Amino acid sequence: MMHRSSTRRAIAAIAISLLCASPAMPASSAPAQPLRYRLDAQASSVHARVGFFGIASKTARFPSMSGGIQIDPARLDAIRLDVQLDARALQAGDSVTLARLKGADFFDVAHYPDVRFLGRTMSMTGPVTAYVDGDLTARGVTRPARLSVTFTAPPAQANGQQPMHLSARTTIDRTDFGMTAYRLIVSRKVTITIDAQMVPA
Repeated sequence: MMHRSSTRRAIAAIAISLLCASPAMPASSAPAQPLRYRLDAQASSVHARVGFFGIASKTARFPSMSGGIQIDPARLDAIRLDVQLDARALQAGDSVTLARLKGADFFDVAHYPDVRFLGRTMSMTGPVTAYVDGDLTARGVTRPARLSVTFTAPPAQANGQQPMHLSARTTIDRTDFGMTAYRLIVSRKVTITIDAQMVPA
């Protein structure tokens, strides 16, 4: 009986030592949430430049804007970049150009007050450069658009605590959005530039 009791105690001791030596299972954790930033309109700018008579250009500025960016540093392809502009507030270098841009031949702000870019996917081309693909809506028409984007710091290192700054550029054909007037005077190609300061939301 003493031998069997000793054997049972030895087996129990071995089992306990094995359990204690087993590596602890990692605690389950919820997947990281995407980082969210909002657009700081006061520190951002959007311009649209179009050729004029083939020798000069006209530039419009959109001072009223909103939006933001949602980004996951571990999955940079799954991005949501939203920039919304109030076309009624656009500015131009002279009153004649301003009236035409706001009028029915161009942005027709009385009927279509908003311009919006909504980016859904991002392809990194370097640590701080990328293409963001999405849709541009202007004058009530939505077309695919691609932004060439440069960040001031690698987005893969974003932590959601510091501001994020980016610049972006795209070129569109204005006639794709129903802006077909003055073809002999005004170029069809419009270059849009965005300089955006994003702050943690």
